[in-house]
Amino acid sequence: MRHQTNLLLDDDAHAAMQRLAVRYRCSPSEAVRRSLLGHRDAVLGVPPERCAERVRLLHRLFELFEGHDAAEEVRRLKEQDEGF
Repeated sequence: MRHQTNLLLDDDAHAAMQRLAVRYRCSPSEAVRRSLLGHRDAVLGVPPERCAERVRLLHRLFELFEGHDAAEEVRRLKEQDEGF
């Protein structure tokens, strides 16, 4: 569900919003939304459902890379690079 909220920003907050929009390459309102959610996560912690999703993804990565020899992959890539 979407809600519309009007904010009155002082000059410093408006400048911050503009700078964040440029940095995020998004609209000023999207910059405010992202900042609000980021601050929520920093202060209150990541929501349990998001944390559970991260754990599921991490376990999937473990499955994908099981038995993978990183050192061998680096050696192979170096050898391939030397051939060019």
